[in-house]
Amino acid sequence: MIKQNERFNDIVRISVVVCLIALLMGVQMYAATRRTFVKQETIHDAAPVALAPLKPTVVSDTVRSNLKFVIDSLCMVVDPRHSLDAFFSELDQLSRGVDTVVSIVHLGDSHIQAGYFSGRTMRLMHQQYGNAGRGWISPLKIAKTNEPADYFISTIVKEWTIGRCIQSIPKTPLGLGGMGIHTVSPFVNFDLVIAPVNGTGYEFNRVVLYRGEQSMPMLPSGSFRDSAEVFRSHTSQVSGVVTDTFYVDCLADNLQLQTTRRKEGTDSLLPAESFDNLYYGFNLTNGGSGILYHSIGINGAMFVNYTNDSYVKKLALLNPSLLIISLGTNETFGRRFSTAEFSRQIISFISLLKKYMPEAAILLTTPPECYKRVWVNKKRTYIRNENTERAAKAIIEVAEEEGIACWDMFATTGGKDSSKNWFNGKWMGRDRIHFSKDGYVEQGTLLFKALMNLKIEREREND
Repeated sequence: MIKQNERFNDIVRISVVVCLIALLMGVQMYAATRRTFVKQETIHDAAPVALAPLKPTVVSDTVRSNLKFVIDSLCMVVDPRHSLDAFFSELDQLSRGVDTVVSIVHLGDSHIQAGYFSGRTMRLMHQQYGNAGRGWISPLKIAKTNEPADYFISTIVKEWTIGRCIQSIPKTPLGLGGMGIHTVSPFVNFDLVIAPVNGTGYEFNRVVLYRGEQSMPMLPSGSFRDSAEVFRSHTSQVSGVVTDTFYVDCLADNLQLQTTRRKEGTDSLLPAESFDNLYYGFNLTNGGSGILYHSIGINGAMFVNYTNDSYVKKLALLNPSLLIISLGTNETFGRRFSTAEFSRQIISFISLLKKYMPEAAILLTTPPECYKRVWVNKKRTYIRNENTERAAKAIIEVAEEEGIACWDMFATTGGKDSSKNWFNGKWMGRDRIHFSKDGYVEQGTLLFKALMNLKIEREREND
């Protein structure tokens, strides 16, 4: 009994000591917290908190090209009328930590559709200014053509009618991506997947589907069937286009969608024949601040193929702060290439952009030199395409006349006879018109470097 009492007393003494220690620690933590609170309160009363200082701009020498024939002194966007200043100011806001999204649209032909050229510039912009999402994606594989390597869009529907801007009379109305896909199937599904390696970093939590006004709306299926929020537009912002928006509760790398015939707010089904199923593409975002870089390219496209009021109105839905236009290669293969006519085509397109997107800055890029195939003594051979040099000169002159920015990739990458260097260095494809993946990556690097070189110059002017 005595031993039990002693043991009980020991337990009581230990408990008292532990309580005293806990009480002492609590007092110290309260004092520290109070000091911090008072300090914060004093700072708040003294002056408003200033914005964080600008991050250092990327120094051009830190972004290097592997092309030995690049002329560094020419790797700069030319913008004598300061048309890009507003865009650069938006980049500065991102650098200061302002919670905003800056949209860029890069429009072009097969050089852009492949996704390597524009994809490299996009990655570098995201590294410097923040990643707001993958942006625009088109159902290119469904349209039986090549798709960028960082995403997949698939469907069980086999029969589609494909409309492209390069068709003399497009087989379907065109969407933001310069194409449309149409089916008579009573059921449509889309599976969106971010590629596990090439698409790293482009997970999303918001998807906007752009479709025709009379097409079946869509709902999530699969793992997000019950958890995703859906918002459907009932009126079109632009004639012929409505949207379905899907919000998921986490960053995801895939989303399954399927059509619904259910009349909204009821259990009744509308007849399948009352719909006209036309779809254009998707916009993927992640809810973060930074750059949203929309890459849109159609194989074979030329300036005239995009010069259409209806199309440019739809493109304006992406609300770009900067439009990068990389066209001109396909025009140079015409039998009677005319720089005067080519210039008129550029001006016509630029006038539509200014009309429907007056706040957007415009950057024209010149095409690099390539070859063309000819027959000499009944043998097929390749010679440099002299028209690319003429096209580059015309683009530069139009940019100057229109007061917009221009980057001369033709000159930067060696100018006349540079196609030999491209091909001999294996930067160019077998057709001697397109480039290897590595070649396109180099072009994307140079475009980013040219933009940053101009931005650095402007900052020095303002010091």
